[in-house]
Amino acid sequence: MIHKIIDGLINLRVVRTFKLNTTPRWVILLVDMLIVLASYTLVVVSDMYAHNMMLEPSRVIINCALVMAVYLIVSVLTKSYTCVIRLSVIEDLYRTIMVVVFSSIILLAIDVLALIFTGAPLYRFWNVLVIGAITFSIMMVERLLIKYFYMRLTAASKSMRRRVLVLGTSLDSLILANALKSEIGGRYEPVGLLSIKEGKENEAINGFNVYRFNADTVANIFVENGIYALIFSSANNDLMRSGFADHFIRNNITLLSINRIEEFELDEDKDDSSTNISTFVREVQIEDLLGRDPIVLNNTLVNSNIQGACVLITGACGSIGSEIVRQVATYRASQIVLIDQAETPMHDLSIELQQKYPEANVVLFMGDVQNRARMEQAFKTYHPKFVLHAAAYKHVPMMEINPTEAILTNVMGTKNLADLSLKYGVYKFVMISTDKAVNPTNIMGCSKRLAEIYCQSLFFDALQRGLKTQFITTRFGNVLGSNGSVIPLFRKQIAEGGPVTVTHKDIIRYFMTIPEACSLVLEAGCMGKGGEIYIFDMGTPVRIYDLAERMISLAGMKPGVDIKIKEVGLRPGEKLYEELLNDKEKTSATMNKKIMVAKVRTYNYRDVCDHIEQIIDWANKGNVHNMVFAMKRFVPEYKSNQSAEFEAIDHEIEEIQTQAPQHTPETEKYY
Repeated sequence: MIHKIIDGLINLRVVRTFKLNTTPRWVILLVDMLIVLASYTLVVVSDMYAHNMMLEPSRVIINCALVMAVYLIVSVLTKSYTCVIRLSVIEDLYRTIMVVVFSSIILLAIDVLALIFTGAPLYRFWNVLVIGAITFSIMMVERLLIKYFYMRLTAASKSMRRRVLVLGTSLDSLILANALKSEIGGRYEPVGLLSIKEGKENEAINGFNVYRFNADTVANIFVENGIYALIFSSANNDLMRSGFADHFIRNNITLLSINRIEEFELDEDKDDSSTNISTFVREVQIEDLLGRDPIVLNNTLVNSNIQGACVLITGACGSIGSEIVRQVATYRASQIVLIDQAETPMHDLSIELQQKYPEANVVLFMGDVQNRARMEQAFKTYHPKFVLHAAAYKHVPMMEINPTEAILTNVMGTKNLADLSLKYGVYKFVMISTDKAVNPTNIMGCSKRLAEIYCQSLFFDALQRGLKTQFITTRFGNVLGSNGSVIPLFRKQIAEGGPVTVTHKDIIRYFMTIPEACSLVLEAGCMGKGGEIYIFDMGTPVRIYDLAERMISLAGMKPGVDIKIKEVGLRPGEKLYEELLNDKEKTSATMNKKIMVAKVRTYNYRDVCDHIEQIIDWANKGNVHNMVFAMKRFVPEYKSNQSAEFEAIDHEIEEIQTQAPQHTPETEKYY
């Protein structure tokens, strides 16, 4: 009978159009207080009728006000009215019990005090307990009716939902499944839980069927039950990243994720419950499966350094530079000077910063790091405390074609900024380098190694002269989603129907996220004392061919069938794998177990200046042969790969060394 009445209400236009999942919290609190009022009235009237007596109206009103005040205060303190009634079960029961028990105890205590000081109790002892019992009973009935109402309401829209399995049988998994099931107008209908643990077949938990994972038969579960996707929460991120996701990707099973359960829990300080759980569910991207345990950062250290300081950031509009700008803005730097030569990206970034960080004091400074006079204007005008140097040419094949520009920007540009930092008393200069600087096989990698060598040797020379500027370098690998990254390229090729191109079937790369990379730069800069080259644990390298296959499968297609994978050969300067340290280098630990300091060879500053000035001079003259020859003589580990023109120079040097071994400027000292 009740369900027919509720169904009738559901079918009313007013109910169908009313947004039932936005009921204000104050309404719930008001209903609870009306329940307390009704319970008190029922008990008082019954008591007067049973004892054939009448109480003074003023006493009844005062006592009623006192009861409601106690229940109101306890309800507010326990936040019993903030539970999402349609989702909560145990939590709702627990908070309701707390309200009744604590309120009853307080009222009994007040009754005892009244008896002591006035000689007459305010209430009968049993009346307080009966009020509590009736209040609890009605509140729970109210909540159960609401849950039932929502259950009937959601049942009407289930035919439009996509059937999903929720990964795991933990409490988080059950909460997620119940939340999705209870959502009004939701997109997903959880029909069961997928357990990776052994157990009984045909088991059910809280009304959800439990399916046991088996790599050989998991696809059958989805096909036979018409299940669209598997959804998992962040608690299972590590499991999915370990390769477990591949069982589903290979079988073209859609993967959905929700970042964390708390995302769809309501803010207890707000008066609405408009959270739509489905909006937090998204299809898994390849970036989600390439991550690892996040680096735990010392935000206190960074904040104490950046807050109130003027920070100058070069390459501010690039993938790394722009994220550094965003993070620096959150640490409330007194001034953020953005240096870049790209006009439109600078304009776009400035609009974003105005919207997201309106209080940030941002200076837009157009300029090329090759132009020393222009860079000096920035230092002379703003006197930065921190310089974060992200400006660089980074594309390996492009720099093999334009080698002189790699030297003029990556080496001369860095030298300009480092020299100016020393001249204007900058506190810390942090240079962003790359894993391609280790045993370089291309112009770009060697140019970054030269920049590393210059900054480190300049620091030690300045230290001997009593100057305080600290020069610090950070090295890391490929950044997910950065400009020119392989992932956007693959995504574009898949959207166009293929083929997806890889340079070599066995090529591998390390990956990290942009926020991680930029957080590393900031912490390294604040942690370092000068002369360090920081690297960090980048996890397990990824085979690019496997990456292409996974991305095709995630797009709902079959690799090699729907989308072809084409091997096009290594590009000039490219190598199969990247390194973070060369063979002679070692590492030492820091306060952050994920961040290490590379113990690298040190160079004499005068030797470094002589060689780098000569290399820059050849670059300015456009003499590529002599420039590369000088680079290879100074950085003997630089051996070209897939680049016939520069490999020929390697052979020249080998012939010279055979006749008379070349003395290199390196020492046997390590830092």
